[in-house]
Amino acid sequence: MATRSDRRPTTAERDARRRAQLDQLRQATTALLTSEGWQRWLRTRSRFHRYSLRNTLLIAVQCPHAAHVAGFRKWLELGRCVRKGEKAIRIFAPVRYRRRDPDQTDDKEGEQLVGFRLAAVFDVSQTEPLPGAEPAPLEPPSQPVSGDSHAHLLAPLEQHAAMLGFDVQYQPLDGRAGYCSSRDACIVIDSKLPANGKVTTLVHELAHAHGIDYTTYSRAESELIVESVACIVCGSVGLDTSSESVPYLAGWNPDQAAERIKLLAGEIDGVARAIERALEAHRVNPDDDGTRSL
Repeated sequence: MATRSDRRPTTAERDARRRAQLDQLRQATTALLTSEGWQRWLRTRSRFHRYSLRNTLLIAVQCPHAAHVAGFRKWLELGRCVRKGEKAIRIFAPVRYRRRDPDQTDDKEGEQLVGFRLAAVFDVSQTEPLPGAEPAPLEPPSQPVSGDSHAHLLAPLEQHAAMLGFDVQYQPLDGRAGYCSSRDACIVIDSKLPANGKVTTLVHELAHAHGIDYTTYSRAESELIVESVACIVCGSVGLDTSSESVPYLAGWNPDQAAERIKLLAGEIDGVARAIERALEAHRVNPDDDGTRSL
């Protein structure tokens, strides 16, 4: 089993780590300008829906194949140990100050975010089962869009649409899976689709209902955003969309400002989180390791 040194890093070492981390963050943002980099981030974001945008970027650039990450001690609780010599994935973790009040019953009350520190996490591929222990299951198996396994998600998605002021209808459609009409405040889904197909299409159209239209964005940017949202949200609930069209950066010029693509990534992350929250009660979540929601 890997062991950790008790020696605390010096101020110079911590500063060097932070500089290296910020440099990796810049590299990760630049990587979004390539189709490969974009798809790598989408895969990472769908697996780590509780992590912040910048931490999913950092995980994607440091460990592109990451499937489930946790801290050293959390892996022990899950019945696994980090192999000796494995290199940690560095992400940002919040540092909170807790003000003690003897009359306070809720320990979480009074917490204040004071900054961020570098935290070390490891992917499951860097671990092995503890001898004599039964490793805890990490995530449910992925289901195809051709089935009906996720039919129960239609109701919360329809409720989310209603909160946005949209009515969801199911009608026979020819040539398309669904559409969103802002003028009529309705989303129409092809009634002939299987339940899982209805879910993926409804997520796509809900992204449009969040204001991702052809007026605010170009048609190419709008479709990139909504398709990316669908990949992320569906992946996060265990729907395999690999057989569907995977969003890619068609026609993007590497000389275009990185800030523009970063803006789109931020928009995608925000819309995806809104829909994920609507599905939260229906999600099977792996245990939290204390570094999520960063």
